[in-house]
Amino acid sequence: MKKLFGTDGVRGEAGKFPLDEATVRAIGSSLTRHLTARKGSAPQIVIGRDTRESGPWIEGALTGGAREAGAEIRSAGIITTPGIAFLARTLPADAGVVISASHNPYHDNGIKVFDPSGRKLDDAMERLIEADIAESGSSRTPQEINSLAPNGSAELRTRYRDYLAVEVAGDLSLDGMRIVIDCANGASYEIAPDLFARLGADVIAINSQPDGKNINRDCGSLHIEALQQRVTAERADLGVAFDGDADRALFADGLGNFIDGDVTMWVLANYLKSRGRLDGDLVVATVMSNIGLEIALRSEQIRLMRTDVGDKYVLEELIRSGASLGGEQSGHIIFPTLSLAGDGMLTTILVLRVMRDEARSLSDLARGMQRYPQLLVNVRVREKRAFDEVPEIQRVAQQIERELSGRGRLLLRYSGTEPLARVMIEGENESEIRKQAEELADVIRRELGSES
Repeated sequence: MKKLFGTDGVRGEAGKFPLDEATVRAIGSSLTRHLTARKGSAPQIVIGRDTRESGPWIEGALTGGAREAGAEIRSAGIITTPGIAFLARTLPADAGVVISASHNPYHDNGIKVFDPSGRKLDDAMERLIEADIAESGSSRTPQEINSLAPNGSAELRTRYRDYLAVEVAGDLSLDGMRIVIDCANGASYEIAPDLFARLGADVIAINSQPDGKNINRDCGSLHIEALQQRVTAERADLGVAFDGDADRALFADGLGNFIDGDVTMWVLANYLKSRGRLDGDLVVATVMSNIGLEIALRSEQIRLMRTDVGDKYVLEELIRSGASLGGEQSGHIIFPTLSLAGDGMLTTILVLRVMRDEARSLSDLARGMQRYPQLLVNVRVREKRAFDEVPEIQRVAQQIERELSGRGRLLLRYSGTEPLARVMIEGENESEIRKQAEELADVIRRELGSES
């Protein structure tokens, strides 16, 4: 059986395996049966979705399968992924399910499952569900299932918004601040403008009119340019762009400069350390974070611990190390004492807290971190031999690492889905790292390259 769950749940084109009606029903049924076996009684599941046109029928299919297997279901309707993680943690719920494909286009969708801690479903449960899928079957059509989708509870959405406004924001007042919010025509389209207006900000919401097909389309965290332009045109203090399910946030400062997840972590790490709240003087990021973040943190005696790509791996290291801050360049930022899921709105509140407490603009707070030039070269290969088993590749790679000498970084890895070797080099001089990347790529091509 093909593996269904990736690092971020099940994802694919809506209506096609594994997001066809029969498989979705089977996932709901299987999840319920295994939760029942663990708990010893009927489980309670809270469910929500983003704004994709396929969301209602997928929710209906999953809910139908879960109810037939004995689950009690509460639906929050359209809500962010971290909103469901919060509800799974704070309600009497045995699991939280989100119907979303995050930053993907509207024709895709996905299923993410959280346990009662607000952490993504464990690997063991995922394997059990995968083993059940082949036995599933159903004759209902998406149109018939649509009527089964439960009405979303406004009370559940309000509970999450109040948590952000009261418990996270606390006494934070945004009076006098102007903020541009790009909602990506996604799950945050109502709650985000309402939340920040409630905190006192003058809010300008863009891309906040979802139609089922425009989620992430030329907007949100993948298309930051319009936000940058709007911030400068409106003379705003800050712009924030969410993705479709609002588990990530990217920013534009008051000058329109792009602030990615690396710079966000730099700003937050400095603030937390200055107040003695950066546990272990440690930040957790992935192998894709820019070397500039590592060098900047080092200058402040803050260590950077790197993980594989994926917020799942960042969270695992945060829990293992006891660190208080981690994230990805893409804008997934995790504060494990507040939430075990990345939360774009929570991150935004904390960035605004730093700006208020320090009485400084985001552009000023971002100073001290320099993004180093980064080059990525892909080489098609005939086989994925370990690089350290090929002497010439090892020799050239070690030579490049000596040349970079702590002021740059080489990352050599294979694609997980294609027959490609990826050569990524960061350094101070773009022409030099280009030459290094091309030299190493040529060696890989000679030693392992595909004839085609």
